[in-house]
Amino acid sequence: MTDSRHRTFVVMGVAGCGKSSLGAALAAALALPLIEGDDHHSAESRAKMSRGIALDDADRAGWLDRLGAELARHAAQEGGAVLSCSALKRAYRDRLRAACPGLRFVFLELDRDEALRRVASRATHFFSSSLVDSQFATLERPDPALEPDVLMLSATQPLEMLCAAVVAAPISADGVRP
Repeated sequence: MTDSRHRTFVVMGVAGCGKSSLGAALAAALALPLIEGDDHHSAESRAKMSRGIALDDADRAGWLDRLGAELARHAAQEGGAVLSCSALKRAYRDRLRAACPGLRFVFLELDRDEALRRVASRATHFFSSSLVDSQFATLERPDPALEPDVLMLSATQPLEMLCAAVVAAPISADGVRP
């Protein structure tokens, strides 16, 4: 993993899957900066979500552009980064890939009931549990056969196992997972 493009990760999935937790653990394990996607939402988008209103593509466009710029900056200056970001649609993932080629995606799979339970238990987060269904309606599961470099993991595994699986995942010379 000497090529910096192989050290830039997006930990993705629906709300409650553990993106922030795995992102922080992975960043610490690899000595990379963590970009918390939620910190880059506009005030308007945060307000919408706290009122239980789902974001649409237009709401997410500027957010994805900000995240892509952050990924590219960290890849160039620090040799990589870890981003926690829902990246629910393939178009969103492609937008991030365009901003920072060579991204590695980690998709944390979780069923609706467990996502709802986890989100409902977060007392201080702005994301309303009423939005969990909209996350699943929007989700376009990554297809590793069609999208480059996606690792699929069950979000119900212990955090230490998830982090170890990402660190140990093989990468081919062209950046595509074999």
